[in-house]
Amino acid sequence: MELPVIDVSAWLQAPDVDVALPAAIDAACREHGFFHVTGHGIDPELVARLDGLSRRFFALPAEHKAEIDMRHGGRAWRGWFPVGREQTLGRPDQKEGLYFGAELGPEDPRCAGRALHGPNQFPDVERYPALEGLRATVLAYLDALARLGEALCRGISLGLGLPADALARRGVADPTLLLRVFRYPALAPNSDAWSVAEHTDYGLLTLLAQDDTGGLEVHTRAGWTAVAPRPADFVCNLGDMLERMTGGRYLSTPHRVRNPSRRERISTAFFFDPAFDAPLSGLDLGLDPGLDPELGAAPVGEASERWDGRSVHAFEGTYGDYLVDKVRRVFPDLARDVLG
Repeated sequence: MELPVIDVSAWLQAPDVDVALPAAIDAACREHGFFHVTGHGIDPELVARLDGLSRRFFALPAEHKAEIDMRHGGRAWRGWFPVGREQTLGRPDQKEGLYFGAELGPEDPRCAGRALHGPNQFPDVERYPALEGLRATVLAYLDALARLGEALCRGISLGLGLPADALARRGVADPTLLLRVFRYPALAPNSDAWSVAEHTDYGLLTLLAQDDTGGLEVHTRAGWTAVAPRPADFVCNLGDMLERMTGGRYLSTPHRVRNPSRRERISTAFFFDPAFDAPLSGLDLGLDPGLDPELGAAPVGEASERWDGRSVHAFEGTYGDYLVDKVRRVFPDLARDVLG
């Protein structure tokens, strides 16, 4: 089964006129929780530049990459991590990565007492001139994808039968913005390892740019489905908070990656999440679960049915509490050393 492909170009130009996009997004969210986004208006040169610079960084010797190890980023939770440090359900992922987020100086009040907020780490361009422009490219990418995320949230709100600013009024006016660039090495033939095992994302929306390697699989109503790579488009998927906010009308769809080729795979994941301090009890949109007669009522996401055995509807606290709880589990050693 192929995932829906949604052209957002008309919506970006005239959202008050294009009434087809909210309905298309609603159908894709109910049935799959994943869809391709085309016509997004993101400069392909920006995407290609980030891909190329990331590959140059990953090609450095490990001791050079370690100069911006996440351990040096402290509570800001930014920088590089090697293959095997991130885990899914206690099993090391076969990937390495670069973690970025909104660029905030240490004097910014949003950093006070908060994890996952602060300055990014970038390589020293005097030592590594081939990486000149990485900082500017990352920050431009964050800005561009944030605008696309905001536009999609307006479309999702309307698709739910709510005002266009419904999500913004429920903790998304000041979103948590995170960016992850991953390199998945080729796996040995017949390996039973996963590049990253089954999981769901934590926030609202993920916008994924991937190369032509393939390997992404999603767990739809029809079972596990391979996502055909479309390098010019973004893959959009829903996170745990959108499942919670809609009362299970939309589900946070499990997905996984196994690099099927003999070459590395590069993907870039942008996360558009609720405000860090937003109380989860205040995110409820007041919706009944989906009752589409063709699709059936959406399950409420009981813990026993989820990949991690934990219900997104039972957690209490802020979105920041939920996010930090999750990152502690996927980086247990780093969290102990950095977050305390």
